[in-house]
Amino acid sequence: MLPVLDLSTAVTAPDEFGVTLREAAHRYGFFYLVGHGVSRERMHEVIELAREFFALEPDRKNEISQLQSPQFRGYSRLGGELTNGQVDWREQIDIGPEREVIAGAQGYWRLQGPNLWPDAVPRFRPVYEAWSETLSDVGLRLLRYWATSLGAEPSTFDDAFAELPATLMKVVRYPGSADSSQGVGAHKDSGVLTLLLIESDSTGLQVELEEGEWVDVPPLDGAFVVNIGELLEVATGGYLRATRHRVQAPAPGTDRVSIPFFLNPALDAVVPIIDLPPDLARRSRGVEADPDNPIFDTYGANAWKSRTRAHPDVAELHHGIPDPRR
Repeated sequence: MLPVLDLSTAVTAPDEFGVTLREAAHRYGFFYLVGHGVSRERMHEVIELAREFFALEPDRKNEISQLQSPQFRGYSRLGGELTNGQVDWREQIDIGPEREVIAGAQGYWRLQGPNLWPDAVPRFRPVYEAWSETLSDVGLRLLRYWATSLGAEPSTFDDAFAELPATLMKVVRYPGSADSSQGVGAHKDSGVLTLLLIESDSTGLQVELEEGEWVDVPPLDGAFVVNIGELLEVATGGYLRATRHRVQAPAPGTDRVSIPFFLNPALDAVVPIIDLPPDLARRSRGVEADPDNPIFDTYGANAWKSRTRAHPDVAELHHGIPDPRR
């Protein structure tokens, strides 16, 4: 089982919590987080609103189809996203910061813009906007403890998030399938860190702790599952390692709902590189080199890579990028 970290203990023992946090991310890249101050009632509410949306008729869900959004926001139908070129068997809503489109934007700045909100579920927008703010606060607290435990100032990452952070939320449902085992294929997250809320009886999340060794990550009551992304790997020279993970499709007749929140800095933020103390530097594995998945130090470059690969239909329709499936 992955380690369980209690954020409330950081109040009285910050150094001890920071070391535990650092070593969990170094060894596993994943852990459970309790003591975060987010009530079970709020967790239940966001899950229930997700289920309310997914219970709508297809035409109502498609009122906010992602095909309407050059910013890759809104609803993706079943089979509407790819990982490693293979179809993921899930439906979802993608939600980012609510901002104006930049006129004449190029490159990753084309990701900035408005969301598509479901009118059929009026409480959806206020609840999920508040959820994003709350989880941003939790994530930034973790980053400060990480920085301190790595020998840097607590504020090391603050500037990257000070203006226009490019957070991302996904509201996801995996229906049971007899035809595909891939809920979402093996991948690493492209940002800094992820806070994942899993419905209490869900199964399917797996983490690759060693090459080819996949470990189940069941839900833990009241906990978030936390994992680091590629940018934190870059920031620490590979001391903290982003870990591949996947979701197996549920059994026929069942489904899975989860809400991942991705804490990402501004699109043009360049991740600060931490000068590790010698004892930690000696244990660093270096940033993993994968020619099929280059890691950039600017968040927007990582995000643009990720979004255009995952949603080739949107990329072709709005940005003229040929769909590789054709």
